[in-house]
Amino acid sequence: VQLQASGGGLVQAGDSLRLSCAASGRTFSSYSMGWFRQAPGKEREFVAGINLSGGITKYADSVWGRFTISRDNAKNMAYLQMNSLKPEDTAVYYCAARGTILYSVRQSDYDYWGQGTQVTVSS
Repeated sequence: VQLQASGGGLVQAGDSLRLSCAASGRTFSSYSMGWFRQAPGKEREFVAGINLSGGITKYADSVWGRFTISRDNAKNMAYLQMNSLKPEDTAVYYCAARGTILYSVRQSDYDYWGQGTQVTVSS
C-alpha cells in the first residue's frame, strides 16, 4: 500500500491542524494505522494508533486529550486531528500501515510508511 501524508504547516501554539494520510494500492481496511513523529535531533516516536475498524485507538501520553486519530475506510483515508498544539509538537509526522488487526507502538512493526509532513508550532 502506498501512503501519502499531508496537512502539515506552520501554526501558533494553541492552534489546530488536521493531518491526512491517503492510502492506495491495496485494501486499506486490512491495515491498522499509526502516526509517528520525529523532532530534530530526536528519535521517531509513536503518536497514535488505530485498529482496522477504527474502534480501538491508542495515544502517546504527550498527546492524549489533544490529538484524535480516525479513519474512513470508504475513502482510504486516515487522519490525525491535532488540537491545542504546543511548540514541543514540532516534528515531521509520518503515517504508517501495518497488515494486522491491531496497531503497534513500535515502528519496526509497520510495513508501509508515508513520506512525512512537517508540523511547526511557534510559541
